[in-house]
This record gives sequence, structure tokens and C-alpha cells, in this order.
Amino acid sequence: MKLTTLLAAGFAALAAPVLASPMGDDGLHKPDWLRDTFRDMREDLAEAAAENRRMLVIWEQRGCIYCTRMHEEVFPDPEIEALIRQNYFVVQMNLFGDVEVTDFDGTVLPEKEMATRWGVMFTPTLMFMPETAPEGGTAAQAAVATMPGAFGKGTTRALLQWVLDRGYEGDEHFQKYVARTMADPSN
Repeated sequence: MKLTTLLAAGFAALAAPVLASPMGDDGLHKPDWLRDTFRDMREDLAEAAAENRRMLVIWEQRGCIYCTRMHEEVFPDPEIEALIRQNYFVVQMNLFGDVEVTDFDGTVLPEKEMATRWGVMFTPTLMFMPETAPEGGTAAQAAVATMPGAFGKGTTRALLQWVLDRGYEGDEHFQKYVARTMADPSN
């Protein structure tokens, strides 16, 4: 009887979802590749550039099932995790948070008000910043790409690579890039 109970417990443990990253006090996932910053966009972008990385702002909220999906199924993918760890400076924002954020133009607002200013309505939303700070304006205006919502591994991997390759500067629309790269068996 003890063996049966042990086996049942073992199978139950295998069936339980495994969190890819711990949860913070704010209810958001906290993978170890997130940067803990003062959320000053100019300073964060300068630090990212000094490390030869691209800055990525990820908006999330407590209880977001799509954020959980990204953290449990997409971000832990070995290729995606490697792209993030090696190439990105990731700053997490809380859609309903109160931590002050300083925009590129010097405007200081709590996260929840900055989300409104930047037009962030969905979580997760990934905002990819330019390589150099703009002279003024908002981070939303400066972003070279914005991905609202959760996507699968293929699309997320493609977007991370497309930004690194500066695909936003070329003539190939991101959706065409995704279709081409997913059709290529070497990808």
C-alpha cells in the first residue's frame, strides 16, 4: 500500500505544472534575467548599450494567465532563454504598479499612469527600445517594436531575433519574416 501511495504522489508531482520562475511580492514572475533598476528609461537604455544589449520592457500584471503562459512555456525554451540572457536587458513593469518610471522626455509617473501614457492595454506587452535614446518623446513613440499579448515559441523567438537583426529598418514586414523563418527547416 505504501508503494502505491508513493507512486501516486510521484505521478501527481509529474503532472503538476512547474513554475519557470519564482513569484515576487507584487504577484509577477521574477526570472533571474530581469534587471532591477530605478526605471529611468534613459539610464536603463544607457546601461543596456554599455553591455551591448537591446533594452526590452515587459509589462505584466498580477494574475495574468497569459504572462504565466509566457513564463512557463515560452521564456524557458532553451533558444529563447539564450537569446534573452545573451542579448537583452529586460525591465519589468507592473500594469497596475505604483513604482515611479522616468520616461525618455523626463516625465515621472507611477507605472500604472505610465502604462496609460504609453498606451499599454494588454499583458504581457513587450516593448523593444531603440539602441540610442531619443531626443524627447515617450518610450512608446521610441519603441522599434511592440508585441501586445502572449505568443508561441516560434513567434516570440522570431521577434527577439528580428529586433536583434534590426528587421524593423528593412522592407520585410515582421509577419513575412515569421512566415519565412518558420518555413525554413534550419530555424
